[in-house]
Amino acid sequence: MELKGKTVIITGATSGIGEACSKLFASKGSSLVLTARRKEILEKKADEIRNTYGVSVETFTFDVRSRKSVFAFAEELAEKKIVPHVLVNNAGLAKGLSKLHEGDVDEWEEMIDTNVKGLLYVSRAILPMMVAQNYGHVVNIGSLAGRIVYPAGNVYCASKFAVDALNQALNLDLVGTNIRVSQIEPGMVKTNFAMVRFSGDQKKAEAVYEGVRYLTPEDIADSVLYMVEAPDHVNIQSLLIMPTDQRNPYVVHREKK
Repeated sequence: MELKGKTVIITGATSGIGEACSKLFASKGSSLVLTARRKEILEKKADEIRNTYGVSVETFTFDVRSRKSVFAFAEELAEKKIVPHVLVNNAGLAKGLSKLHEGDVDEWEEMIDTNVKGLLYVSRAILPMMVAQNYGHVVNIGSLAGRIVYPAGNVYCASKFAVDALNQALNLDLVGTNIRVSQIEPGMVKTNFAMVRFSGDQKKAEAVYEGVRYLTPEDIADSVLYMVEAPDHVNIQSLLIMPTDQRNPYVVHREKK
């Protein structure tokens, strides 16, 4: 896909992988549609991208858990005649780390509503526009946790297994169209993921990455770009990517202090 002048929608664009993808697509001359929950931060990031790369950036503040907001967003895109060419379903989170029988149901709801239902809402709202033009690429941000369950990861892992299943299902549903569907399944990437999971406990969050040469959001953005820029007849349906120091959730090399 030639990305210059193409429109790229990125959810969860204010930090981490979403922010890295925003900057990388902007560097390719793409027009951006960025969504997130935090309006002030979103506007600040959008201004930085406009000033640095000179591309068009539209911003929309909403929570992907709100079906009403997601479909209103899609309607506004249609009214503005903004045609999406790439959708990066990046919004997602983990909350808590506990055994299922000791889990916080409110945290379960937040993970399922964001990681699964949010992805469904956005895909359902945006895909008809891609189908109408018979062209586009959906990239879902999954996780190693969608392949291998780790202790106390129960509901988060289940939500990412769902992303894998939906990625496979979308590929089947869109056969015969020129729309590609891919997922990236990252291992250890240092973002604010752990801070969110541990409710701002910096000590616990830092311990996750201690001694590891972890991946960066830019590493994942590079992989997203690789998928999207592949020739139109090439559909990389899934890509598992881990730091060299990690081989699965249980086998991680950590340098000693």
